Amino acid sequence: MPIPVGLEPNPTTERFSNLVSEWADSFGRPFAVHYGDPVKEYKALREAVVALEYSTIRKWYVEGPDAVAAVDQVFSRNVKALRVGGIAYGVFTDTNGFMIEDTTLVKLSPESVLVLGGEHETQQQLELAAPAGTTVIDRRAEFAAVSLQGPSSRTLLQRLTDADISNAALPYYGSLLDVQVADVPATILRLGFTAELGFEIIVPVEHTDTLWDAILAQRDLGIELMGLEAILVARTEAGMVMNEYEYDRSTTPYECGLGWTLDFDKGPFQGRDALLAKKNNVRTRLVSVETTAPAPGLDGRPLLLDGRPIGRITMAVASPALGGKTLALARIETAHARIGSEVDVDTDQGPVPGLVRRTPAYDPERTRVKS
Repeated sequence: MPIPVGLEPNPTTERFSNLVSEWADSFGRPFAVHYGDPVKEYKALREAVVALEYSTIRKWYVEGPDAVAAVDQVFSRNVKALRVGGIAYGVFTDTNGFMIEDTTLVKLSPESVLVLGGEHETQQQLELAAPAGTTVIDRRAEFAAVSLQGPSSRTLLQRLTDADISNAALPYYGSLLDVQVADVPATILRLGFTAELGFEIIVPVEHTDTLWDAILAQRDLGIELMGLEAILVARTEAGMVMNEYEYDRSTTPYECGLGWTLDFDKGPFQGRDALLAKKNNVRTRLVSVETTAPAPGLDGRPLLLDGRPIGRITMAVASPALGGKTLALARIETAHARIGSEVDVDTDQGPVPGLVRRTPAYDPERTRVKS
């Protein structure tokens, strides 16, 4: 179906639009809700391999002699300490320590950093930090991105490149710059949002069709396209956060499970003093909750203890990893965030028991993404 009015097409929108009956807005671009069967898409993710159109993500190139220092001023991780090709996942906060966005960046050279995100305010923070001679440019229109996720993703990608993408050569949160994939220039990032082995491939937009042709030709591996509905199930099982669900502008990184991304030892960065002051006074924590209440309609519902609200569900899904039981991510008062804590889920039919369980619920040791 055609994309909604007001959205900017992706490089593959016309190619796949006949498979899509519903689109979501992802940073001003369309993201397929599914390609016909989200259950089949999820199964392929866990057992084979899926391909995602990932060109919706903004790609800010910060370039110049002070590029690394500029990013370090507003990003929570130590960019200066990264090796060239290194990847860091962290957050941008305001001066009061409240979340703007969680992002991933790649140190392309001593004078070039690629920041992957979506919020315009992130770009504004980068621009404010950049001195004369350092530029911040969103090059999303110039580059397409495809994400391959699933246990067969390495097998598929290795068929398309002569580069060594073994676990030793390309570990989790590693990158390969200036390589060839499907005989076109590419950057490979060892990343994902699904708790599975995965890679993101960035190519100049003019090579989009060549890359997709090569990927989709690998039908013997059981490849499927995957849309948003299956992604949301996978990311909930993986305990991975999303803006406007697990956090907003009133949330600190501690409250959405991202306190570990704060590299206080690196020195000053925006929000550092406020975050240090808030460190020992965290009101809520992000947890996983298992319940027998049906998932539809639970997003945003309160969690109760003896009838008193103590938290709120951010997203609930029917989890195949839990045999179809409902799994929710939720923000809950710190005193009740312990694994094994019993809570009630407020539903239209009355309270239903729930249990705080380990996060992530799927592959808690992250063995699959690191394999």
